[in-house]
Amino acid sequence: MFKITKESINGLKLDLGPEVNSIGGIVTFDGTVRNHNNDLPVMSLEYEAYSEMAEKIGARIVQDALEKFDIVSASAVHRVGHLQITDSAVIVTAGSHHRKEAFEACQYIIDTIKKEVPIWKREHYVNQSPKWVACHRCAHA
Repeated sequence: MFKITKESINGLKLDLGPEVNSIGGIVTFDGTVRNHNNDLPVMSLEYEAYSEMAEKIGARIVQDALEKFDIVSASAVHRVGHLQITDSAVIVTAGSHHRKEAFEACQYIIDTIKKEVPIWKREHYVNQSPKWVACHRCAHA
């Protein structure tokens, strides 16, 4: 499951599916809005997405993780719209019989989402005009 939403995802717990009783390791990544980037003070962020395409690509990434790693469940949700400092922007959860596979799958999913899903980020700075930015380090994983 991959979803784009305009609603707050702060504290969201993603569904682990029908095999929840067989899961021994759950890894959740919660990407939050921070107050700085590249030594610039950030006030807030905006995310935009081509939702239909983003959900299609995101669903493929989650499905790829389910096939590539020994995991029982995986899901992700990405928020769009105007987000404030400490808001959750993206949440990824992977569940497996053992923690190692859950960690690896979760990292694969978030890294691949950042690299392939059409979601754009605009940072609003203190005392500077907003700028559209890219996450160059995300592609190096």
